[in-house]
Amino acid sequence: MCHVLIIEDEALVAMDLENLLLEAGATSFAFASSEAEAVEQACTRQPDVMTSDVQLGSGTGPAAVAIIRDRLGMVPVVFVSATPTECGAMQPQDLVFCKPFDRGDLVAAFRRILGVAAAAGRVRPCA
Repeated sequence: MCHVLIIEDEALVAMDLENLLLEAGATSFAFASSEAEAVEQACTRQPDVMTSDVQLGSGTGPAAVAIIRDRLGMVPVVFVSATPTECGAMQPQDLVFCKPFDRGDLVAAFRRILGVAAAAGRVRPCA
């Protein structure tokens, strides 16, 4: 099983990411459109990986990711944003994609980030 938290305030983009990541092996999803909702969703069920936009309707994705990591540890993240230079302080394993993104590249990156995290024992391998 592979649980993904999608932090995205545009519903169509969130649904597109869900469909892509289903094809890549994700098995369940939670969605958040604000910083507070992202933290709540992550604390309700810890994600194996997150995708995050930068600018949200309320708060920012990078701030949500920082809080989630403070509470839950190093959860891998793939930032998908129209403002990628605003991702802030990232970890070396974090990935950034600019909207519009290449679908094949995003799927490959998702699989790669999960493989690295699984090899380090931080997440369960997805399909």
